[in-house]
Amino acid sequence: MSASRLVLDAFYPVMPDAAWIERIVPLGVKLVQLRAKDMPDARLRGEIRGSLAVCKAHGCQLVVNDHWRLAAEEGADFVHLGQEDLAEADLTAIRAAGLKLGLSTHDEAELETALSARPDYVALGPVWPTILKQMPWAPQTPERLLIWRKRVGDLPLVAIGGLRPERADAVFQNGADSAAVVTDITLHAEPEARVREWLAITRR
Repeated sequence: MSASRLVLDAFYPVMPDAAWIERIVPLGVKLVQLRAKDMPDARLRGEIRGSLAVCKAHGCQLVVNDHWRLAAEEGADFVHLGQEDLAEADLTAIRAAGLKLGLSTHDEAELETALSARPDYVALGPVWPTILKQMPWAPQTPERLLIWRKRVGDLPLVAIGGLRPERADAVFQNGADSAAVVTDITLHAEPEARVREWLAITRR
């Protein structure tokens, strides 16, 4: 499948480990990212393997953040790289392994770098302030998605950063194809209910 025909699910939760993925994917999630940080390779491999088993059982695509070698070895669908990881990645090896590639962008220069790598999707963030990590970039605002939409052409565009259900319409109306959601789920008092709420919104 070429990048121009790739369709991402509109709801794109980003989870810290396989236990979270096992918890939410059976609810009907069709696209999920494993964003596991600060783990030794042996544990990471287990997290990827466990996540893949759940995703395959439920018809969900798994995106592995950062760890493209392990993702390739374990047979994941996608890898997602930040700009620093992209600079060190072997894109030829990623393509040879059949991995689709998603890339983070935060400004015009990063978008140029990302597009030159011929990704399968591009993410823009943070759209709103985020507590996920300290960011040197100001919030992009939903309106900036419109600029990215024109620049990326047919590539799927993912919005990330500070997304909540009441903000979903703003990102989709401004050209995003998919809403990446992190702490709105993991820090919610009732994560499963929140996932169902997102699924209802993004299935409209």
